[in-house]
Amino acid sequence: MSKTHRVLKNRTRCINQQSMEVAKQLELIKRGTVDIISEEELVKKLNRSKQTGKPLRIKAGFDPTAPDIHLGHTVLLRKLRQFQECGHLVFFLIGDFTARIGDPTGKSQLRKTLSRAEISRNARTYKKQAGKILDMRRTRIVFNSAWLERMRLSGILGICMHVTVSQMLTREDFRKRLDNKQDVSMLEFMYPILQGYDSVFLKSDVEIGGTDQLFNLLVGRDLQRDFDQEPQVVLTLPLLEGTDGVNKMSKSLGNYIGINDKAPDMFGKTMSISDELMCKYFTLLTDENLENIKKMHPREAKLLLAERICRQYHCAETAKAAREEFIRVFSSKEIPRDVPRAKLNAPKALIEIMAENKITPSKNEARRLIRQGAVDFECDKITDENFIIDRSGLLKAGSRRFLKIEIQGK
Repeated sequence: MSKTHRVLKNRTRCINQQSMEVAKQLELIKRGTVDIISEEELVKKLNRSKQTGKPLRIKAGFDPTAPDIHLGHTVLLRKLRQFQECGHLVFFLIGDFTARIGDPTGKSQLRKTLSRAEISRNARTYKKQAGKILDMRRTRIVFNSAWLERMRLSGILGICMHVTVSQMLTREDFRKRLDNKQDVSMLEFMYPILQGYDSVFLKSDVEIGGTDQLFNLLVGRDLQRDFDQEPQVVLTLPLLEGTDGVNKMSKSLGNYIGINDKAPDMFGKTMSISDELMCKYFTLLTDENLENIKKMHPREAKLLLAERICRQYHCAETAKAAREEFIRVFSSKEIPRDVPRAKLNAPKALIEIMAENKITPSKNEARRLIRQGAVDFECDKITDENFIIDRSGLLKAGSRRFLKIEIQGK
C-alpha cells in the first residue's frame, strides 16, 4: 500500500468520526459533476442519513471489457471515494453478466460478445485495482451475475413490462442507427433494463456514471419507482478525453493512461496532454485548488499534475524521481537511462517491432504515429508505414518512447 493511500485511509477515518455536515458533503460531492437528478432529493437523503446514522448506498457499475483500469475509470472511482469520505457505503458493481451483452452506448453497431473466460479474467484485475482508490472497508464488491443469472424467464419478462419500446427509442444512438437503416438487436434493448434492475436489487440510493450513461441511470430510477422503492439520485460526471485531446480515454484508441503504468510512462503521458485539458484533469483527478493552479505557468502546472497523478498510484519518492527523469530527458534532450532493447536476428517491419515491444498497443496505433510524423529512427523521420528496420539503431516514438534495436551482425 502506498504512503498516499495510507494517508487517505487515515483522513477518511477522521472525517467519518466527525460526521461531516450535509453542506460540506454536498460541496465535495458536487465537485466536477454534470447532472444531479435531483439535488433536492440528494439533500433529503443526506439529511436522513445524518439523522439516522445509516449510510447511503452508492452504486457504480463497471463492465470488465478490458483488463486494465485507466484514468478515465478513476473519475468515477474518485467520486465514490468522496462519498466514502462522507461516511457512505459503496457498491462496486462488476457487470460480469451485462458484459456478455455489451453496453450499446455510443456504438454504431452490435458490440462483440465477450467470452465468460475473458470477463472472469478481467473482473479479477478490477477487484485488485479498485483497492488503489477506494476504502475497501466501506466497499462491497458485487457481481450482477449473482442475481441476473438466477432469474427465470418470467422474472425477466416481469421487468420488461415496466419499459416501453418508445422509451428505448428516445435513446439518441438507437434512433440514429434506425434512421440510418442499421439494426438494433433486442439484446441491446436488454442492457439498460438489466442495468436498471441492478439498482432495484441493490436498493441503491445514488448511482454514479458518465454523462453517456444518463439514459441507463434514469431507467434504474424509473424501475425503482415501479418496484415501490425510493428512486435513486442520478449523478453524472464528464467523460475524460485521452492524451489525444479529442476522444474519450480508451485502451482501444491508444490514448489512455493506465493506473498500472510504470511511473515514468504515467508521468510522460500526462505531460503530453494539451494545456486546455489541464483544468479538467486537475478537477476530476486531483484535489488541487483550481484558483491556485490558474496562477501557475502552464508548464509548471502540468509538471505538478503529472506528479500528483503518479503519487496516487505509486508513491511520493517514485513520482519525484519520474519528474526529475522527465526534466532531464526532455528539457536537456537526453536519452532516458533505461531504454528497453530489442534483439533481432533479421530485418523486420517497423510496425511489427513497435507492437511486439509494447512501444504502441497495436500495429494500427504504430501506423497512426507514423502518419503523424511522430516516429524517428536514428534521428530520421519515418513516413513509410511499410518501413523495414535492417540495421541497429535508436527508435523514438512520440516524445517519450524509446527502443534500442540491435540486429545481429549489423
